[in-house]
Amino acid sequence: PLTLKAAEKLEESDPSAAALGYKHDTADVDAGQYPRHSADQMCKNCQLYQHVDGDWGNCGIFPAKQVNVKGWCNAWVKKAG
Repeated sequence: PLTLKAAEKLEESDPSAAALGYKHDTADVDAGQYPRHSADQMCKNCQLYQHVDGDWGNCGIFPAKQVNVKGWCNAWVKKAG
């Protein structure tokens, strides 16, 4: 099935993004605030991420917004497989 890319990129300042600690780059996540985070966790290997093309894709947590493949948020779940 064809997947359409969401129209807008998610901003780190977006209230829903800020609530989940979303960062465009997993290296920028505050380890003190999110102790379960590790550097190998990023959107591209999250169960909720849906790659479309390029460095941005869709996320089930942020409908109608694109997240960066290297991004991370506290809703991260390891992709099966």
